[in-house]
Amino acid sequence: MIDLVKYPVITEKYCRLIENNQYTFDVDSKLTKTQIKKIFKDVFQVDVISVNTHRPPRLRFKKRVIITIKANQSIPIFVENE
Repeated sequence: MIDLVKYPVITEKYCRLIENNQYTFDVDSKLTKTQIKKIFKDVFQVDVISVNTHRPPRLRFKKRVIITIKANQSIPIFVENE
């Protein structure tokens, strides 16, 4: 299930969205919004409020999603080195 979520999108624009509890990921293009919501709930144990999707022009087999989660939760994107 986790292999359907390709990777987080880390750009200046999308980093600003993190302040509003919105996270951006590239996922498999065949996934529906309902499936995406279930994956993030199961894998990251967060309550998903909304899922917005779009297909970037040059990425044919990927779908970009913006996940909005509850205010007191977060998704660990950056791994700290010990």
